[in-house]
This record gives sequence, C-alpha cells and structure tokens, in this order.
Amino acid sequence: MSAPPSVFVPAGDGQDPEEMVRAALATVDAFTDRFNARDLAGMDALLHFPHVILSGESLVVWDRPGRMPAGFFDDLAATTGWHHTAYVEKRPVLVNARKVHLFVDYTRNRADGTVITRHQNLWIVTLDGGRWGIKQRSY
Repeated sequence: MSAPPSVFVPAGDGQDPEEMVRAALATVDAFTDRFNARDLAGMDALLHFPHVILSGESLVVWDRPGRMPAGFFDDLAATTGWHHTAYVEKRPVLVNARKVHLFVDYTRNRADGTVITRHQNLWIVTLDGGRWGIKQRSY
C-alpha cells in the first residue's frame, strides 16, 4: 500500500501548539470584537476565503468578503434585542498542521447582560498566507 495523499496527512511545520492555540483564540476574540462593533469589513478581515459555514445540514460557502447581509445586525437587534455576544468557553479540541479546531460556547445578550440565546459551535482557525483567520464554522 502506498503512502496516503498529503490531503489526508498534512505536513507539519514544527509550530508550537500552544502558540497556535493562542493565535487562534486571539483571532476569534478579534472577530467577536468586530462582530459586537457591527463591523462587517473588520469581520471579513479575520476570515479566510473561501469561508465555509455548516448550519445544520446546510453548507454555505462564501467565496469572497462582503457576503454577510448589510442589514444583519439591525435585523438581529430588532428581532431579538441583541446588543452583544459574549463567550462562555473557547476550548481547543484539535491542534495540527497550521490549524486549530475550537469548541466555542457563546451567548447573545441584551444591553443589560441578560441572555437571549446560547450557542455551541465548532470553529476552525487556520494559518494561511502568513496570517490566522477563521476558515470554517459549524452551527
């Protein structure tokens, strides 16, 4: 049997796993800061494209920045009372060649801090082109 193709066994590059986790967590925190600031361009700057979203069984692929609807935050605030998002937990579940899989547990909150909804997701943060960015989110 021959060796498996590199797509199934990506080559490592000797990066420190703890530093990779720190970088991935900082990327997620920066993304959420921009999310809370309603900064669509700032959010896009922290994603890698194509960007993959698995929502339930539906697969969405954003091929470029600018795919988040312009009225997303106004709609979210109007329909739910959303003011900000806060983390309950962010935990690495897999660290390997230039990527970190994170379990993220967060709440959507009103201005007074009361919780509207709680979400638990898997996000994959990758080092691509010399920068860390969120490549995939599973909701």
